[in-house]
Amino acid sequence: MSSEPTRVLIAEDEALIRLDLKEMLEEEGYVVVAEAGDGQAAVDRARELTPDLVILDIQMPVLDGLAAAEQIASDRIAPVIVLTAFSQRELVERARDAGAMAYLVKPFSKNDLVPAIEVARARFLEISALDGEVRTLEERLEARKVVEKAKGRLMADEGMTEAEAFRFIQRTAMNERTSMKALAERILATDAAAVEGPPA
Repeated sequence: MSSEPTRVLIAEDEALIRLDLKEMLEEEGYVVVAEAGDGQAAVDRARELTPDLVILDIQMPVLDGLAAAEQIASDRIAPVIVLTAFSQRELVERARDAGAMAYLVKPFSKNDLVPAIEVARARFLEISALDGEVRTLEERLEARKVVEKAKGRLMADEGMTEAEAFRFIQRTAMNERTSMKALAERILATDAAAVEGPPA
């Protein structure tokens, strides 16, 4: 009994790369719901279809991939993965600032694509869960920072994976009817074992 397949929107101005990407995704069981050749079309289709994931090339006409990523991320439509032919540090940072959850440098293989998708979706769910707790953008960024640090502490002290650390914070906060930020602050103030033992 598998869950619904992940619906993906692809935006890439080179038809050949778009076709390759679509084939890779479909072979892995993803459903490509739409394709776009420019950034503006990608934003419009994303708003219309609300896919589970958007993959954007950085270099595109009309609206570049970073500007499109920014709009899709700020509307909280879906996690965004950015594709680029460049691995320049500055572009990675611009992509992250634009709200991209993961980053792929061309040429990439299926082995690069699937983990990037899983990371992007997991990070998007984490951020959505956190953002549900706070109102202003400033509080949101502050909460994310504290939770990131607390995850790092749990990973180092308890040997948890990033996903396990986030689930631990989320579950413990729910059980204690407190916010994830408040719990994260406690984890950072004490050693993690004092909060609760590692998950069974």
